[in-house]
Amino acid sequence: MSATIARSIRQDLIDAGPTVELPLANKALGISRAHGYSLAKRGGYPVRLLKLGSSYRVVTSELLALLGIEAAA
Repeated sequence: MSATIARSIRQDLIDAGPTVELPLANKALGISRAHGYSLAKRGGYPVRLLKLGSSYRVVTSELLALLGIEAAA
């Protein structure tokens, strides 16, 4: 799956801190903004989310693992 992710998105995920914004995670997963937010609201997002106020953050390490991307040590 990671081979289909654009190089810039892959690098943004690798360079990210502990969490990334939901729109970047949606882009990496190849899902629309609306579908990503719908999954988040229903508790069906494929990785752990943190709800901070009115926004969602995605746990970067779990997203990388799901996509089969190894972060540089």
